[in-house]
Amino acid sequence: MSNRNEFVEHLSEVFRLLVPIRSRRMFGGYGIYHNELMIGLVADNILYLKTDAVSAPEFTEAGCSPFEYTKNGVTMKMSYSSAPIEIFDDPETARKWGIRAYEAALRSSSRTAKRPK
Repeated sequence: MSNRNEFVEHLSEVFRLLVPIRSRRMFGGYGIYHNELMIGLVADNILYLKTDAVSAPEFTEAGCSPFEYTKNGVTMKMSYSSAPIEIFDDPETARKWGIRAYEAALRSSSRTAKRPK
């Protein structure tokens, strides 16, 4: 069985103006990384981009849906939203949404680093 996923491989082309982009297999899907921060995930060949309180309203306004999964009968929402379909047609649009996701990942990363142990 191959670990290759054409949709995930295509994301390098979609985000060609936002390099470096890499992917890593995880939890039955893929994590999408820019500068070593996870900016997205792919589940069931749907791209979800990282969001936070700052960027989530922009995703909602664009008609994007939050990433949710159900475990043991409980639905969990994660801080990722589906990517706007326009990113697949326009590299500049993909770059802008990728930067939003990267900035959310940076904000999340800085909050995590500041947590007391």
